[in-house]
Amino acid sequence: MIKVTLIKSPSNEVKSVKATVAALGLKKIRSTNTFEENPAIMGQIKKVEYLLKVEKV
Repeated sequence: MIKVTLIKSPSNEVKSVKATVAALGLKKIRSTNTFEENPAIMGQIKKVEYLLKVEKV
């Protein structure tokens, strides 16, 4: 399991980055979601990792 927390705002980012953050279920700063570790989720996290804090649970 991976715990993902939004730590920076995607407001000044391009549309695809905003869509990726929304697809991860993160709406506001400090919002958190947990996921099973799989290639699709890891690819999304890798794309926007500079906006996130990622922890193994």
